[in-house]
Amino acid sequence: MFFLMGGPCVVESEAIVMEIAGRMVEITSRLGIPYIFKASYRKANRSRSDSFTGIGDIRALELLAKVRREFHVPVVTDIHNPEEAAMAAEYADVLQIPAFLCRQTDLLTAAGETGRWVNIKKGQFLAPESMAFAAAKITETGNDRVMLTDRGTSFGYYDLVVDYRGIPIMQQTGFPVVVDITHSLQQPNQSSGVTGGQPEMIETIARAAIAVGADGLFVETHPNPAQALSDGANMLALDRMEGMLERLVALRNIVLSF
Repeated sequence: MFFLMGGPCVVESEAIVMEIAGRMVEITSRLGIPYIFKASYRKANRSRSDSFTGIGDIRALELLAKVRREFHVPVVTDIHNPEEAAMAAEYADVLQIPAFLCRQTDLLTAAGETGRWVNIKKGQFLAPESMAFAAAKITETGNDRVMLTDRGTSFGYYDLVVDYRGIPIMQQTGFPVVVDITHSLQQPNQSSGVTGGQPEMIETIARAAIAVGADGLFVETHPNPAQALSDGANMLALDRMEGMLERLVALRNIVLSF
């Protein structure tokens, strides 16, 4: 079975975090999907300076630790500079390297040195073959707990496309490969300074990822995406998650029968 990293884009409040975590644990437990709760404790990469970035680092990290403690699931969160790695590792099981930072050697090294799992997102500008070098920066620290995530490739100024050839290419590294469904549907660099998206295509991209053999999926979700404080334009509504995952599990079982 594929595994799932899912949750809100950023920690907005305790109520939102606990609602999403509780529902996701319920769904994935029933369907037999290994689950990692996802939320950024802070959003450092924002189009506009007045965009929401977080509720405070320690408060957000403490909420991630509460999810881990109360629901008995691992958690994943982004880090943005080397100094954050050790701090975040005290609260999270997986440290995530944002796509724009996947070539930052000091950041990757610091993440690897924590001994935590490290999920490296492939830069929108990077060939899948090049991710072997990013992974090597982690393994050179003595840490082989690496995941690689595709989140689309830049297509002109305002769009992204998913090249599914990248999944088997990155799997040649021997590391699990994830497809970030929701960020692959972003429409960045909008004139308003707010990133757009195509949430109606989420299940289409997810089905294709499962069909070509992705090891895991990454999906951001929210009870009310229109009111989400970050990336609402490309999130899946929480009440649609169960039906989609049921269909993806059925598809995975068919793929495994070949």
